[in-house]
Amino acid sequence: MTENDPMIRLATLLRETDTAMLTTVSTDGKLISRPMTTQDTDFLGDLWFVFSKDSPQASQIQKAAEVNVAFETKNTWVSISGSGHIVEDRIKLEEHWTSAMDAWFPHGIDSPEVALLRVEVESAQYWETKAGPLTAVIEKIKARGSDEQPDIGQSQKVEF
Repeated sequence: MTENDPMIRLATLLRETDTAMLTTVSTDGKLISRPMTTQDTDFLGDLWFVFSKDSPQASQIQKAAEVNVAFETKNTWVSISGSGHIVEDRIKLEEHWTSAMDAWFPHGIDSPEVALLRVEVESAQYWETKAGPLTAVIEKIKARGSDEQPDIGQSQKVEF
């Protein structure tokens, strides 16, 4: 596999950001998004987040496991669909714990409410632009009046 392989490229893009927007389905069927800190691990088909099992998103995931996770980095966007699972595994938690999480959990890793959210990825799509906004505008102007789409980047869908 090479950097051009969509799975490898997706894993590379996920390492380039430390924040994602996690979207869950509320009890009344509305979509709710909130920022979550990503875990610095190799992407092998699951995303991991440290969170509170007492949080609203935990109860939403217990009722409807479907989630979406969105990432944005410079000139790149990633959208991941999958199912969320609450994991209470001390060894796995230790793998993902960082001292920065102490700000959210008063007793650190021993806080009774701390758990992991594992997002089992079912599909992902990413969009990459070639360069910044000025290049995108130039490409759109060049494409105006022609039958061609502006050449501002690529999109790739990855199924799991």
